[in-house]
Amino acid sequence: MTTAPYGIAPGSCVLTCILENEHPTSFDWHLNLLGQNMEIIVHELFAGQIAPLGKRAAPSSIAKTSIAGPWQISATGLVGDMQADRKNHGGPEKALHHYAYEHYSVWAAEIPDAGRRLSLAPAFGENISTTGLMEADVCIGDIFRLGEAVLQVSQGRQPCWKLNEWFDVPDMARRVQTSGRTGWYYRVLEEGEVLPGATLTRLERDYPDWPLSRLSTLLYRDTQNYDALAEMAVLSPLADNWRTLAQRRIDNRRTESWDSRLVGE
Repeated sequence: MTTAPYGIAPGSCVLTCILENEHPTSFDWHLNLLGQNMEIIVHELFAGQIAPLGKRAAPSSIAKTSIAGPWQISATGLVGDMQADRKNHGGPEKALHHYAYEHYSVWAAEIPDAGRRLSLAPAFGENISTTGLMEADVCIGDIFRLGEAVLQVSQGRQPCWKLNEWFDVPDMARRVQTSGRTGWYYRVLEEGEVLPGATLTRLERDYPDWPLSRLSTLLYRDTQNYDALAEMAVLSPLADNWRTLAQRRIDNRRTESWDSRLVGE
């Protein structure tokens, strides 16, 4: 695979619709109104094998590479992709990870020393890399078809300390969380085969008031907005652990510590 210029995904996808706002501000949860016929062509999917990561030599499969199609999507994700920590990664609610390639140029400007990792996808351990679809464009519960597979947006990504090790930036996980440039996960509603050049097409949107950017704001900035947390706690397509987190925050009237996740202590 050759390195592509920043802002152009390296053979991953081509956007075939026009967006209202191509570059939403971090944590601006205004929803971009994508057309119903939004389609993105996907030429590559990425998978990883378990290997030691960083100074801690922690097992991880964040180092993903492009794999040849056709691809099989199962209930637990892309066949051939592995997860080292099945408690916090993978499983039906985190079957596929999607990350916006637009974020790469922003990260490269903010953290020049990470340029080696940011030269091309999949630097964030994503399975799907696209341009034209970011956190303000995607709502919890959105349903997409990719080839024969049908996917539903289940949650955003809660970054963990392994990003610090991967990028060799001590606070990378916290930076990702604070920025709102986290990416998101799909659950698989229908398994199936995906051919290179398949389109990622949105089929349904039932929760237009809940873009992922709003969730990030609620979780990491507006953390004690208990009215919004009460809505989040009963948001049926949202992954159970995220709804439980919202309810626990309401019950305890305080925000949980993020240190163990972000620092690994």
